[in-house]
Amino acid sequence: MDTVKDLTAGTTGGVAQVLVGQPFDIVKVRMQTAPKGTYQGMLDCAGGILKNEGPLAFYKGTLTPLLGIGVCVSIQFAALEYSKRFFAQRNLANGKGGADGSVLSSSQLFASGVAAGLANGGVSGPVEHIRIRLQTQSAINPTYSGPWDAIKKIYSSSGIAGIYKGQVVTLWREATGYGVYFWAYEKLMQREIATKGIRREQVSPAKAVLFGAAAGYVLWAVIIPIDMIKSRMQTDGFSAADGQKYKSTIDCVRTVWRTEGISAFTRGLGPILIRSPFANGATFLGFEMASRLLNSL
Repeated sequence: MDTVKDLTAGTTGGVAQVLVGQPFDIVKVRMQTAPKGTYQGMLDCAGGILKNEGPLAFYKGTLTPLLGIGVCVSIQFAALEYSKRFFAQRNLANGKGGADGSVLSSSQLFASGVAAGLANGGVSGPVEHIRIRLQTQSAINPTYSGPWDAIKKIYSSSGIAGIYKGQVVTLWREATGYGVYFWAYEKLMQREIATKGIRREQVSPAKAVLFGAAAGYVLWAVIIPIDMIKSRMQTDGFSAADGQKYKSTIDCVRTVWRTEGISAFTRGLGPILIRSPFANGATFLGFEMASRLLNSL
C-alpha cells in the first residue's frame, strides 16, 4: 500500500514538473543540439521559436513527457521511498537513525537516490529520446506527426535499440544526478525537522518548494555535461545515410571536445538555471502534498 501511495504521489509530482518545465526544456534541447553559433543565447533561441513556430511550439512533444515523465517520477519516488524504508529498517535493527531509524546517513540517502535514478532510467531513456526528436524536428517539414508516429518509424527502421538510443549515457546521468538530487532534498528536510522539532508533514509547502529548487540546482551542477552528451546522442542519425556523427558515447565526448571546446558542455545552461527552481520545486511540492493527502485518508 505504501508503494501504491508513492507511485500516485510521484505521478502528481511528475505532471507538475512537465507542465511547469516544458517551455524551458525545449529551449535547452534546441541550444544543446544546434550547431555552434546557431543561437546568440537563450533569448535568441526562445525568440526564434516564438517567431517561427508560434507559442504552442514551447509545448511541442509534451504528450510524451506528460505520460512518460509522470511514470518516470512515480517510479523514482517509489524506488526512493522503498530504499529509504529498507535503510530505516536496517538502522532500527542496528540502533541507528533515531527512534525509528528514519534519519538516514548521507551515504544511505545517496544510495537511495541512485536506486531511484536507475529504476526510472529504463523508462526515461526512450521517453526523452522521443521528446527530443519531436522538439528538434523541422516545423515546416516534420519527420514525425507525433510521439506514436515517431515510435513506429524509429522502431521499424532501427528496432528496440533505436528506441533506446543513448541509453548508456542516460543511465549514467540518472544514477549520478538523482543520487545527489535526493540527497540534497532529504538533507534539507532533515535539517528543517531537527531544527524546528517537527514532523515531516508539518514542514511548510513553501519550504518543500525551496528545498526542491535547491536540489534541482545541485542536480544540474552535476549532470549538465552528461545531459548535453545525451541530447547529442539521441538526436544523432541512426546510420551514415541519416547523417550519423558519433560512433559511441565516448566518441561523442571526444568529438564535441575537439570541435567545439569545453563551452559546448555547458550549452543550454541558461534555460536550465531558470527552469530548475520552478520545475523541481513543483515536483516536490506535488509529491509532498499528494503524499500527505493520501496518508490522511
